[in-house]
Amino acid sequence: MRALVFKTTFDIASSSLLSNVLQGGRVLILNRSYLPIHIATVKRAVSLLCLDIAIGVDRDYQTYTWSRLLTEGPSPEKDEDFHYLHTVNKLVPVPKVLLLQDFDKRPPQHIRFSRGQVFMRDQHTCQYCAKTLPKQKLNIDHVVPRTQGGKTTWENVVASCHYCNRKKGGRTPGQAGMKLLTIPHRPSVSPLLTTLKDLNPVWNNFILSPA
Repeated sequence: MRALVFKTTFDIASSSLLSNVLQGGRVLILNRSYLPIHIATVKRAVSLLCLDIAIGVDRDYQTYTWSRLLTEGPSPEKDEDFHYLHTVNKLVPVPKVLLLQDFDKRPPQHIRFSRGQVFMRDQHTCQYCAKTLPKQKLNIDHVVPRTQGGKTTWENVVASCHYCNRKKGGRTPGQAGMKLLTIPHRPSVSPLLTTLKDLNPVWNNFILSPA
């Protein structure tokens, strides 16, 4: 039964999931090797704890079984590492990070290429003028234009504001007299992980920064 806990591996590229995380009440799920594979609701987290499929873990890597959470709970200085469920007579701590005890499946090594992922990799910042903008005011720019043989790949596209995109036109940055802030690259993990780390500091120890 434990092998069927999740139907898919870690995939948090959708904006809907980011919206859910912003609303709070989310739990990071790690496989047995401490690699992030999923984000769950608190309700789902409680089920995993009750079934002894997972244990909680705090930022200092101290672990918590469900029975320990019900009887002892965390020390006061660890409060930020937990959500709290209000019951009739007590607060029940639910760790913001769970460790699956028998689940070894690894996150996918291939990061799906998409417009949104490029914006997140570049932190919604124009790679020519350094302005940080909402996605509606950004374009995907081909560093080497397609008219010059450039391809739509991680290594040849960057986020660009509308003004810089028009200014560069069908030229390379060198031809247009413009400089790139960073060299475009294929990320090693989902660019959204950086955003998630900013939203939930408790997850920082368990999420690798994109290379």
